[in-house]
Amino acid sequence: MTMTSSPAPSSAVDGERADILAELAEARAALTTTVRGLDDARIAERPTVSGLRLGGLIKHVASIEEGWLRFVAGGPSALRYDLPEGVTWEDFKAGTAQTYPQWAIDRQTEFQVLPGETLAGILARYEEVAARTTEIVAALPDLSVTHPLPEAPWHEPGGVRSARRVLLHVIAETAQHAGHADILRETIDGQTST
Repeated sequence: MTMTSSPAPSSAVDGERADILAELAEARAALTTTVRGLDDARIAERPTVSGLRLGGLIKHVASIEEGWLRFVAGGPSALRYDLPEGVTWEDFKAGTAQTYPQWAIDRQTEFQVLPGETLAGILARYEEVAARTTEIVAALPDLSVTHPLPEAPWHEPGGVRSARRVLLHVIAETAQHAGHADILRETIDGQTST
């Protein structure tokens, strides 16, 4: 089972957008090819000490893409990292916070394959995210649309990101995790995606 390609960008999408979307589709295919021939149990295996699972990597990358494209469409309010009242970033980073924000809990669980999740369902969700990415990119006046980054310690204060830079980041993130997934697959059964 591999993810099908995203719908081809409409003719309204200029050459740069079409090229970037094609590169993103290739990175997605490199990731999803790593689960070809596996069943639901195998994508949930944790074959290394890292705790990474093939199904979890695909869920994570889909979540990252979805979040960043919400940012492209809606600005910083669409990608927030609020902390519970009384929790500081120092508490959060040290692991001493009394309460953790839902976005951090969700980030941890997206690396897992939860009971009831299937390979088909994970891939279908990723296809939905990919299709939505194409819609958002096609609707932009151009890739220079820029928004300020939401406040978070991993973002430089006052930083901004253009849609172009966000898409390049999503491609890099997807490609990086495709490499991780290839190692996991080889560890599971000796197969590689290439």
